[in-house]
Amino acid sequence: MTPRRQERQRQAVLTTAHNDFAKGLNAHAFFKIHSHEMGEDMVQDTFLKTWNYLVKGGKIDVMKAFLYHVINNLIVDEYRKRKTSSLDVLLEKGYEPGEEHTETLLNVLDGKAAMLLIRRLPEKYQKVMRMRYVQGLTLKEMSLITGQSKNTMAVQIHRGLEKLKLLYTHPSHE
Repeated sequence: MTPRRQERQRQAVLTTAHNDFAKGLNAHAFFKIHSHEMGEDMVQDTFLKTWNYLVKGGKIDVMKAFLYHVINNLIVDEYRKRKTSSLDVLLEKGYEPGEEHTETLLNVLDGKAAMLLIRRLPEKYQKVMRMRYVQGLTLKEMSLITGQSKNTMAVQIHRGLEKLKLLYTHPSHE
């Protein structure tokens, strides 16, 4: 295959991936870091890193899983370098909390409540619940990542949901 043809093929693969997964990656990044602008930058970095990997001859079996792996690493890097800011410092710089962000704030709080409940699940259920409902992975993708069968993944998700429902209705149970 000619180098020009390989480049066109890589472009087509990445364009398709961007069309299919950019929205979900943006939502995932926003859920983790609570900044649309920074989330969009991370998604762009994710695709740039993926492009560089492909140019160097890397092979990607499951594009969605690969992209989420890359963006999760970028999110971890961001957490490590992020410095906490006090509300006073933010107010001095001109930040004023407004009512126009109420719906977004409520969605973030609902997501945080769900994540808190997921954290109370046994570790094996935490992992599959995050993969399925936070990252939006399919059973096939989860199976490829974990090395377990799709049936095993489905059973773990079902059991995790049952335990999550129990935690939701009876918060004192674990």
